[in-house]
Amino acid sequence: MTVPQPIAGAQRVGEVVLAVENVSLSFGGVKALVEVSFDVREHEVRAIIGPNGAGKSSMLNVLNGVYHAQKGTIRLRQGAAWREFHDMDSHEAAALGIARTFQNIALFKGMTVLDNIMTGRNLKMRCNFLQQALWAGPAKKEELAHRRAAEEIIDFLEIQHIRKTPVGRLPYGLQKRVELGRALAAEPTLLLLDEPMAGMNLEEKQDMCRFVLDVNDHYGTTIVLIEHDMGVVMDISDRVVVLDYGRRIADGTPDEVRSNQAVIDAYLGVAH
Repeated sequence: MTVPQPIAGAQRVGEVVLAVENVSLSFGGVKALVEVSFDVREHEVRAIIGPNGAGKSSMLNVLNGVYHAQKGTIRLRQGAAWREFHDMDSHEAAALGIARTFQNIALFKGMTVLDNIMTGRNLKMRCNFLQQALWAGPAKKEELAHRRAAEEIIDFLEIQHIRKTPVGRLPYGLQKRVELGRALAAEPTLLLLDEPMAGMNLEEKQDMCRFVLDVNDHYGTTIVLIEHDMGVVMDISDRVVVLDYGRRIADGTPDEVRSNQAVIDAYLGVAH
């Protein structure tokens, strides 16, 4: 697949901003993750790949606080300081600048595209419920500012023509784009994408690849993604970590990973 190039002015990959250290996660006797370690650098696109059941989504769930690992730590850099977590919850992760999309679309189907994206601004809103209900003074000014931010994302994702359409009426590919927009509305520094191209046709995949690259470039957002399409992974990722049965079996550049014999045996099947 030919992946469209990002817009001009590419961000340079910087220092490590997220460090996962010896993370283990079990559900009863099932070991989802076993002492997994890897890091993520500022502005990079970091892919996590592996067979079904390898622990990829579990890893993202640990990173944004849905699951709490029984062992290991997560360290997140904020400015010059580091914060270490053992049991971060989802609200805390969002407040720290970690946003997430899901393998199965999690949108409000009866709400419009604009309203869905506006829900991503929730943590940015400071006025209380009564002020918002009256929609006067500071509350009115705040909501108008948030709506402008949402409209900018709509323009960025080229979905102006469906901004007032209920999400449930949209085709699958556009719903995926709206979910990306809602995550961007939170202004994340770290964006977790769980199979953003799953179920898409070739044209939709090309569009989503372009938007992922443009988000990384235009906003400078660091991206961690799970994806099964190896053409996509090899074309848009800076580095790839490979999981198998909850364990890390490889970590490196796309070229290094696809020539790694352990990865070929466990996942790729043949040398690509």
